[in-house]
Amino acid sequence: MQQALWIYLAFVNALAYLLMTLDKSKARRGAWRIPERTLLLAAAVGGALGAWIAMRTRRHKTKHAVFAVGIPFLFVLQAALLVWVYAR
Repeated sequence: MQQALWIYLAFVNALAYLLMTLDKSKARRGAWRIPERTLLLAAAVGGALGAWIAMRTRRHKTKHAVFAVGIPFLFVLQAALLVWVYAR
Protein backbone atom coordinates (compact mmCIF):
# COMPACT_ATOMS: atom_id res chain seq x y z
CA MET A 1 0.00 0.00 0.00
CA GLN A 2 2.69 2.48 0.98
CA GLN A 3 4.77 1.73 -2.09
CA ALA A 4 1.74 2.22 -4.34
CA LEU A 5 1.06 5.60 -2.70
CA TRP A 6 4.63 6.80 -3.33
CA ILE A 7 4.52 5.59 -6.94
CA TYR A 8 1.22 7.41 -7.44
CA LEU A 9 2.58 10.61 -5.90
CA ALA A 10 5.73 10.46 -8.04
CA PHE A 11 3.62 9.99 -11.17
CA VAL A 12 1.09 12.73 -10.44
CA ASN A 13 3.78 15.23 -9.42
CA ALA A 14 5.77 14.51 -12.58
CA LEU A 15 2.57 14.93 -14.59
CA ALA A 16 1.74 18.25 -12.91
CA TYR A 17 5.27 19.50 -13.54
CA LEU A 18 5.10 18.40 -17.17
CA LEU A 19 1.71 20.03 -17.72
CA MET A 20 2.86 23.34 -16.25
CA THR A 21 6.07 23.25 -18.31
CA LEU A 22 4.17 22.41 -21.48
CA ASP A 23 1.66 25.20 -20.84
CA LYS A 24 4.51 27.70 -20.37
CA SER A 25 6.04 26.60 -23.66
CA LYS A 26 2.69 26.96 -25.42
CA ALA A 27 2.22 30.41 -23.89
CA ARG A 28 5.54 31.58 -25.28
CA ARG A 29 4.63 30.32 -28.76
CA GLY A 30 1.09 31.69 -28.68
CA ALA A 31 -0.27 28.18 -29.17
CA TRP A 32 -3.36 26.47 -27.75
CA ARG A 33 -3.06 26.40 -23.95
CA ILE A 34 -3.77 23.78 -21.33
CA PRO A 35 -6.89 24.86 -19.40
CA GLU A 36 -6.23 26.23 -15.91
CA ARG A 37 -8.79 23.76 -14.59
CA THR A 38 -6.59 20.90 -15.82
CA LEU A 39 -3.49 22.36 -14.19
CA LEU A 40 -5.31 22.85 -10.89
CA LEU A 41 -6.83 19.37 -11.05
CA ALA A 42 -3.38 17.82 -11.49
CA ALA A 43 -2.23 19.71 -8.40
CA ALA A 44 -5.35 18.88 -6.41
CA VAL A 45 -5.09 15.11 -6.91
CA GLY A 46 -1.64 15.01 -5.34
CA GLY A 47 0.60 16.93 -7.71
CA ALA A 48 0.87 20.20 -5.81
CA LEU A 49 4.60 19.84 -5.21
CA GLY A 50 5.30 19.24 -8.89
CA ALA A 51 3.10 22.18 -9.89
CA TRP A 52 4.76 24.43 -7.31
CA ILE A 53 8.25 23.49 -8.46
CA ALA A 54 7.26 24.20 -12.07
CA MET A 55 5.78 27.54 -11.05
CA ARG A 56 9.07 28.53 -9.45
CA THR A 57 11.51 27.09 -11.99
CA ARG A 58 9.54 28.05 -15.09
CA ARG A 59 8.09 31.29 -13.67
CA HIS A 60 4.64 30.27 -14.80
CA LYS A 61 1.28 31.28 -13.30
CA THR A 62 3.03 33.04 -10.42
CA LYS A 63 0.90 36.20 -10.77
CA HIS A 64 -2.42 34.36 -10.80
CA ALA A 65 -3.81 34.43 -7.25
CA VAL A 66 -5.52 31.07 -7.56
CA PHE A 67 -2.14 29.51 -8.37
CA ALA A 68 0.09 31.69 -6.17
CA VAL A 69 -2.05 30.94 -3.11
CA GLY A 70 -3.85 27.76 -4.11
CA ILE A 71 -0.90 25.59 -5.10
CA PRO A 72 1.11 26.19 -1.88
CA PHE A 73 -2.09 25.68 0.13
CA LEU A 74 -2.72 22.36 -1.63
CA PHE A 75 0.86 21.32 -0.99
CA VAL A 76 0.61 22.04 2.74
CA LEU A 77 -2.70 20.18 2.86
CA GLN A 78 -1.26 17.18 1.03
CA ALA A 79 1.87 17.13 3.20
CA ALA A 80 -0.26 17.28 6.36
CA LEU A 81 -2.37 14.41 5.04
CA LEU A 82 0.75 12.32 4.43
CA VAL A 83 2.01 13.05 7.94
CA TRP A 84 -1.38 12.07 9.35
CA VAL A 85 -1.48 8.83 7.33
CA TYR A 86 2.03 7.80 8.40
CA ALA A 87 1.61 8.89 12.03
CA ARG A 88 -1.32 6.53 12.62
